[in-house]
Amino acid sequence: MNIGDVADAAGLPAKTIRYYEDIGLITPHRSANGYRQFTQSHLHKLAFIARARGLGFSIEQCRTLLALYEDRDRASADVKALAETHLSEIDAKMAELSEMRRTLAELVQACAGDHRPDCPILKGLAAPDKAD
Repeated sequence: MNIGDVADAAGLPAKTIRYYEDIGLITPHRSANGYRQFTQSHLHKLAFIARARGLGFSIEQCRTLLALYEDRDRASADVKALAETHLSEIDAKMAELSEMRRTLAELVQACAGDHRPDCPILKGLAAPDKAD
């Protein structure tokens, strides 16, 4: 398969596939004229990476997951540990987003949104952070 075919099949832009090649996540074969030639194995890896990225795993975490996937002697505990770490990162990010939402909702609620120049939203943004 050429890059266009594998891009369509994996649901990834060709630019992303080239990037994954540049950073060593995949290594397609090269024909005599230099064109990339992808196999079903490459397609499977790209789909695997796309699903992992869709779950928010970083490039380096994807690299580790691929290595674990390809290692038939792996311990599932290693995979679970990586996934648990990522889950903890997601939980922390969700808590941070929840706090951001709460703060912004309070500012929006406090603003009359009328013709007057007084704006609690701008005052809230200009105020120094309480954590500093």
